[in-house]
Parts: sequence; structure tokens; C-alpha cells
Amino acid sequence: MAEDAGLTTGIAHHGAARLPSVDIDSFNIELKDDEGFLGDRASKGAFRKILDRWRKPLRKSDEDPFGDEPSDKISKKKLDELLVGDDTEASAVVHSAIEEFAQELAYVTRRFLNTKAWAKTERIVVGGGFRDSRLGELAIARTEIILKSEDFKVDLLPIRFHPDDAGLIGTLHLAPSWIFEAHDGVLAVDIGGTNIRCGVVESRWKKAPDLSKAAVWKSELWRHADDEPTREGAVKRLVKMLKELIAAAEKENLKLAPFIGIACPGVINEDGSIEKGAQNLPGNWESSKFNLPASLVEAIPQIGDHDTAIVMHNDGVVQGLAEVPFMQDVARWGVLTIGTGLGNARYTNRKKDNGKKDNGKDEKKAEKKENDESEKNEKKAKKARKADA
Repeated sequence: MAEDAGLTTGIAHHGAARLPSVDIDSFNIELKDDEGFLGDRASKGAFRKILDRWRKPLRKSDEDPFGDEPSDKISKKKLDELLVGDDTEASAVVHSAIEEFAQELAYVTRRFLNTKAWAKTERIVVGGGFRDSRLGELAIARTEIILKSEDFKVDLLPIRFHPDDAGLIGTLHLAPSWIFEAHDGVLAVDIGGTNIRCGVVESRWKKAPDLSKAAVWKSELWRHADDEPTREGAVKRLVKMLKELIAAAEKENLKLAPFIGIACPGVINEDGSIEKGAQNLPGNWESSKFNLPASLVEAIPQIGDHDTAIVMHNDGVVQGLAEVPFMQDVARWGVLTIGTGLGNARYTNRKKDNGKKDNGKDEKKAEKKENDESEKNEKKAKKARKADA
């Protein structure tokens, strides 16, 4: 890990590998096999294609329980209802699709676990829109069973918060802990290929210093894909949403920290530019002439009486960060976000609940102290034996 990768007592740089609670070992890995990018095998679209394949035999005999409705248009809610409904054939089709998808997700997860960056991963949380359904939860549980049957000692579980909230709550972990002591919450932004979500996240730091009680106080959603705006239009709308949230917080006497955390697709450079992976966003966000954090600081130079600080990181990383308080019983863990693609990040904890660093240094210090004391006692014993002689 680079020594200059963001100071934990100050504001971390964009895309930092070192954050207050974790070191980020890797994120946005793009693994490939003979069929292309592995993420494409375990995405939201991949499940829909699998579902469609299971419907084909029934279509030939005019017995498709879904009728003429395209597979990609069937809502998750409807699929969840069919899972437990009276139509056994429809339920069987959905169950079959879940099983095949779980096999694909297990294959992809296995490939991640076999990389150097993901070695010794003890737990993986699964987020993204697909997780927000009963069929998603079943697929995750089935994937865990498959991996454990192959002797992979890793737990797989759905992300604790609603994925929409997790993408905002995770931004708290981009900020240094001292920032919460005098403030009630922060502004958070979650940018996706379809939506931009902004919110005010209450840290509830006094109730739980580990941020386990954090919650979204208020949020706004804009489906930019429907409006097809220019890049400048998208930024203008984002600024408007943030200013409205600042006004709402002031009205309710909720004191905002002078901090904005941003979750954004792609590889985020230290200066806030986006190296790659932002192709689904409106306009060219990878241009060397565009810098979202700089644009926002220019539009919102102050929050309260202090200069605005902004930290932007990969959206998969940020969603996973929401789980930090609940991962303190393991050292190394990761996140997979199943959406348009497959987001991924791997973390190593830096702190435990008591605030002590958990990167192995404490254990080494204790071991050294114990060895020093043993050596000292041995010297005393030798001296005593010589004196007796």
C-alpha cells in the first residue's frame, strides 16, 4: 500500500487506497475469460437472459406462463410473487433461472477469490439493484452454498442497507471521524448510468461512533436517462438538487458538515478526474477537461461557514463501505454489486470498534513486548544463577 495514499486524520484524496477505517486492496477489477468480461456473466442483464432461455421451451408449446411479456420487462416484484405463487410452472421457471444464475455468480466469485488481490477474503457482501429482491437473496444464498461445497471458506450475504441507501451511507466512511463531532450529517451523491441520487446522511455519531446507526435523512432521485441531458446539464441539475437539500437541512436545523461524498462509476484518479468506466454517464465524463469535484466546489464553495471539501470514489467501493461497522469480526472482506455490470472491491480493516488499528501492527507490538520481557527475565535469571554460583 502506498505510504502517501491519503492521510486518515485529514481529508482523503479522490479514489484513495487508504481510508479512515479500511485499506482498499482493489476495486473495479475487470476479469476476462474466453467469452469476454466476467462481470457480464453475473449482471442484472445476465439474469434476464437466463430467464428468457428457460421460457423458450414453454413458448414452443404455447405454455409460457409469462405470456408475451419480454423477460427484461418483468418486474422484480412480479418475479418474487411468482416464486411463492400457485402457478407451479412459473415458479419452476424462476427457480431454474435463479439456480443457473447462482452457478454463474459462483464461477465469477471463484475467479475473484483466486486473484492475488482477493486472497484470504473471509466475507463478501452483495449489493446492487438485483439484491433488492427475494430472487436476488435466494441467488446469493445458493451461491454461498455452491462455494462452500467447493471448500471456499467465505461467507456471502446481502448488503444490510437497501442498495439505494448504502450508496449514500457509504460516503460517511470517506470522511475523517472528527468531522462528525460538530455536525449532524453530510451531503452524499450516488451517480449511476440511469439515476443520480442525492441525499443528506445523518451520521448519528453520538449514538454509535462506528456509524452503524447512520441513516438517510432525506434524498432526491433524478432519472437522467429519461431526459438524456448534456454533461453540463447533468452537473447543473446535480447542483440544484444539492442546494435544495442544503436548504431543507437548514430549515430543520440539521447541521451539515462542509463535506460532500460522491460515489461514481469508473476508476477515479487522485485529482478527481475519471480514467475509465464512465461510459454510461451523460456526455464525456472521462475528458481531461472535466472534473466533477472541481465543478461542484465552484458551484457550492461553502457549506455553513466553512469551505466545501469533496471526496469522490468508485460507486462499488462506496456501497461496500456502508458495511464497515458490521465487518469488524473479520480482517479481509469484499463487495460485489450486481447491477448493469458487476462492481467489485476488496478491503482490509484498519480499525476495530474500540478505535484501535487492526492492520497487524498492534499484534506485532504486543508480540515484541512479550519477547523483550522474556529476554529481560532470562537475563535476570542468568545473572541470579551466576550470583548463586
